[in-house]
Amino acid sequence: MKALVYTGTNALEVRDEPMPDPDPDQVLVQVQAAGICGSDMHAYLGHDERRPAPLILGHEAAGLVMSGPDKGRRVTINPLVPCGDCRACRSGRENLCGKRQIISMPPRQGAFAQYVAMRPENLVTVPDAVSFQVASLAEPLACGWHAVRLASQARPGGVSDATCVVLGGGAIGLGAALSLAAFGAHDIHIAETNALRHPALEAAGPFRVFDPTGDRPVADGAADIVIDGVGLAATRKAASRLACPGGVIVHIGLGDSEGGLDIRRMTLQEITFIGSYTYTAQDFRDTAAAIFDGRLGRLDWIEPRPLADGLQAFRDIHEGRAAAPKIVLTPF
Repeated sequence: MKALVYTGTNALEVRDEPMPDPDPDQVLVQVQAAGICGSDMHAYLGHDERRPAPLILGHEAAGLVMSGPDKGRRVTINPLVPCGDCRACRSGRENLCGKRQIISMPPRQGAFAQYVAMRPENLVTVPDAVSFQVASLAEPLACGWHAVRLASQARPGGVSDATCVVLGGGAIGLGAALSLAAFGAHDIHIAETNALRHPALEAAGPFRVFDPTGDRPVADGAADIVIDGVGLAATRKAASRLACPGGVIVHIGLGDSEGGLDIRRMTLQEITFIGSYTYTAQDFRDTAAAIFDGRLGRLDWIEPRPLADGLQAFRDIHEGRAAAPKIVLTPF
């Protein structure tokens, strides 16, 4: 099969790779669409020791089941594979399973390929009216859905009357903003420094999009909920500054590990900080349902590109030339 293989820092190559050999508890899925995630970018830049080369990246995928009794079923893939037996799994927090695996991280190859193997319980049926490209958004949007659910639970009164600021206008940040709207928030701001993305973000939902380097529509200490979809020292610093007394910061981004938080202010103002990692299986199913019934908007901000152009897509994202919040590769 053809696959886009990460071969070293800043290096990707389309080449022939062995077909997946599904285990008895797995099925073969023909990948029809696979989105490029920030974690794929981290690996490509040599910043993710969990993803050593050579490796097939990609974990935001949708496609067709090609084996087993459900052959021909249209599905979107939950790429997170937990053990199912530990305390986290039994409590419905599979994303915290100590033995969890994810496609695109050894020992599992990823979805920038024509085929991938996956357990049937990780597959959600996609209605015929929903494209594979849109269905592949279930994974990144589930990250935002999970973060918003945590924020809603942490803040008395939920999100409906909250002033919300999302830092970052990539798919993770936009997914959080769309999830905030789906959960009932009305005052939603997206901070994005890449002006090329602003038109798509403004068209995606009822958001105020701004460049934080020159515009401050929300005053310091005035945001009830801040969601950091970037995860850099600079965005953590901004989150610490923006959050109101008693506010909530939810941190999704994995840009870097250190710096930024104003711990003294967070302590004195009782600001809640929540780390948010991926999603539970229920979050994934709920997100997919929200995609299918239209609660997350038209989702027409995808830029499809063929797998053969994958290296250029990665370069365009890294160099700030990609206007779309999400580039989706089509391996078939």
